[in-house]
Amino acid sequence: AFASCGRSKPSSEALTSSPFPGSTVGAKMLRLHCPAQNYDWGKPASESEVAKLYGLNSKAKVDDLPYAELWMGTHPSGPSTLAATPSQTLKAFIEKYPESLGSIVHGRWGAELPYLFKVLSVATALSIQAHPNKKLAEALNAQRPNVYKDANHKPEMAVALSRFEALSGFVTSLELKAALETVPELRDAVGEEAVVAFVEAMEAGGDMTPTFKAAFTKLMTCDAALVAESVGCLVKRLKAEQVVRELTLKERLVLRLDTQYPKDIGILSTYFLNHIVLEPGEAVYMAADEPHAYLDGECAEVMATSDNVVRAGLTPKLRDTEILCEMLTYNQGPPEVLRGEETDNCTKHYRPPFDEFAMDIVTVPAAGSHTMPAAPGPVLMLVYQGSGDAQPTLPSDLNSIKDDPSMHGGMVSRGDVFFVPAGAAVKLAGGSGEDLKLICCGCSPRIF
Repeated sequence: AFASCGRSKPSSEALTSSPFPGSTVGAKMLRLHCPAQNYDWGKPASESEVAKLYGLNSKAKVDDLPYAELWMGTHPSGPSTLAATPSQTLKAFIEKYPESLGSIVHGRWGAELPYLFKVLSVATALSIQAHPNKKLAEALNAQRPNVYKDANHKPEMAVALSRFEALSGFVTSLELKAALETVPELRDAVGEEAVVAFVEAMEAGGDMTPTFKAAFTKLMTCDAALVAESVGCLVKRLKAEQVVRELTLKERLVLRLDTQYPKDIGILSTYFLNHIVLEPGEAVYMAADEPHAYLDGECAEVMATSDNVVRAGLTPKLRDTEILCEMLTYNQGPPEVLRGEETDNCTKHYRPPFDEFAMDIVTVPAAGSHTMPAAPGPVLMLVYQGSGDAQPTLPSDLNSIKDDPSMHGGMVSRGDVFFVPAGAAVKLAGGSGEDLKLICCGCSPRIF
């Protein structure tokens, strides 16, 4: 599903630099070891999918810590390494064999994997945040490389693996107007002047972006003492009202967030943001400069290769509130929810409107079989469930990669992660018992 046309051939330069003549039989994949991140918002090891996958993938001891993210890719903050030679990174392998990316990917991004693949286990809310566009990322990286550690943009997509809650994008002006009129604590924090200007702009029927931005900026830069007072009054009122009426989903979220980040400005900002609940298999994507926060659950996430985050609430980390408020697009309305396009009996394809990445979830029935067609670009493949057999077939012009001693083909099981070179088809056979489920990330078909 990652291909929209024929296989992309490596350049003649890459072919002549290949060190192995090889044969055309018995191609293999590259097995990877992938690091976990133990951020405070992660789930405890005993409950975390990340911890379970990390333990199976690395064969390492799982400590009694929160496990938040499993990283698969080449980003220097968490690079994948080769299982056969742990001292060698995936990035070094790609630099050695640039033909593994295919000519289109290599021609556009050089010897770089353009996406970063993660699994997230979220126990407490992540920060109210946005990721900068390319131009802003370059400027922030130049100004503060210790904070913004790369110069890339970071559009992303999350596919729910469990019930998954998030804040994503701004609510409609109509919904915000209702909140400002019915939540006095929010109105106090935004300030009467900004509220009146917002309501008057709605009544005039003009462009709501300037007054929406002004109201959000006034809230996010509100005096800390007034924020604490407003949140305290709101929480006290909702606790009293829940005795006599059923609270809304967002009101229950306010009470929950106050137990995680007491009296934080991010609690009030939820009234500006869409609160969504995804069921397993549903997905949401975020462009650069769009506000969001993951709240609870587990997901597979893919993004452009970057770790740039601009934060302004629900976090003990650095807050760049002024930058965040200025950079946002202030697009309004609910986010698009993707449910996956069935491209064959085994595959659901998720294609957000970005060039760097797309995602497939491939489910092979127990004792069944399926062939993943060759993609023109590189694919990262996580065995998420079950076990079985995976036999890749590389074209003869990539024999140099096939003969590298780090490559693998054969039995696969939960927690295994593989790099599949451009041009490789993979024949899958499900084992006995549960279905074999793979989560695969590659470049968007629209670039080929």
